[in-house]
Amino acid sequence: MSFLKRMKEKLMGAKPEELEVQQLETNDEEQANLALEVPQEEVVVQETISEVVAVPATTEQAQQVEETQPEEVVAVGSTTELVEVEEIVEEKKSKWGFSALSITEKFKAGLEKTRDSFTSKVNDLVARYRTVDEDFFEELEDLLLQADVGFETVMELMDKLRYEVQRQNIKDTSGIQSVISEKLVEIYESSDEESIELNIQDGELTVILFVGVNGVGKTTTIGKLAHRLKQEGKSVLLAAGDTFRAGAIDQLQVWGDRVGVDVIKQAEGSDPAAVMYDAIRAAKKRGADILICDTAGRLQNKVNLMNELEKVHRVISREIPNAPHEVLLALDATTGQNALVQAQTFKEATNVTGIVLTKLDGTAKGGIVLAIRNKLHIPVKFVGLGEKMDDLQPFDTERYVYGLFADALDQQLAEEETKEQ
Repeated sequence: MSFLKRMKEKLMGAKPEELEVQQLETNDEEQANLALEVPQEEVVVQETISEVVAVPATTEQAQQVEETQPEEVVAVGSTTELVEVEEIVEEKKSKWGFSALSITEKFKAGLEKTRDSFTSKVNDLVARYRTVDEDFFEELEDLLLQADVGFETVMELMDKLRYEVQRQNIKDTSGIQSVISEKLVEIYESSDEESIELNIQDGELTVILFVGVNGVGKTTTIGKLAHRLKQEGKSVLLAAGDTFRAGAIDQLQVWGDRVGVDVIKQAEGSDPAAVMYDAIRAAKKRGADILICDTAGRLQNKVNLMNELEKVHRVISREIPNAPHEVLLALDATTGQNALVQAQTFKEATNVTGIVLTKLDGTAKGGIVLAIRNKLHIPVKFVGLGEKMDDLQPFDTERYVYGLFADALDQQLAEEETKEQ
């Protein structure tokens, strides 16, 4: 099955469990309009940027909400306590499914900056070169390198493209994006030796160790992953092992409170290995399914970093054989090639089993995903596609490549559908 056909299935045939509900950012008029569509005698709680409003089901009450000042909290037709409002928000969002985006659309939205930068240049290239020749390949090669796809990946891709163009006797540049997309997926998946699935232990405590330098969004990612696992019905604990950075423990506690999971911690400056020991004992005692452990992001030098991580790893494996079951490295996508250097350092310091690429929505060089996988042979397991709680998504090669070329591929899909009709 061609790449375009596979993406058409993912776009048009999203399963209900693949729908992710986005946090609503609406104005009062949109709230009133939404209220008119809700079944009678139902009160739908809606979360906005500046306030939480319990939206009534009737037109008259909707008008009352519309006149309300943004600072106020209104609960017309509801006796729900304000402390319970956040839980009702999530419950009602899931029930009625408003602002639901498929995972494919999340990737499309999250890669918008890369697509705007990269695809626009590819489109300009296609417009200037009506025929596929060596000059076209050379300029395309430069564009891919600028998107941080990585030298090795680009060279492999260009070889495959040249072969495919010759094999299919492709003369013009129209539709070349779909060929590029197909080959990028092939390159990534051919080197995908390990599963992107988390190594969750069935019926036993799973320990996930997070590593990464300060500032990459490691703590935020831990919170989002905890939320995701909790939504899947898992019992989760967090371990505040970054005892060196000022405020790191408090930051993790804030996320723990927000997600609704307990955080095992000690005072700032404590031995991180001792925190891990306490966290494992607590997780076993409480019958937790998953323990997610934070670690220090920066020590004085590489030797200290390696020694500290080895010590933490040793304590964990002593308490639970074969643990940690996952060592996830958080990398900031906006740092581009510097992320590769960080990955190499941590790969030498500990057995990294997977990468979480944060802030992918904030960079125009989203090609770094391919460079990391092809150069380091470590699977990218999750990507950060936005600021919202549900914007941490398992990595999907086809959806990622679609996100890079979405506009051109959507046009081709539309043309194919027209021909079929």
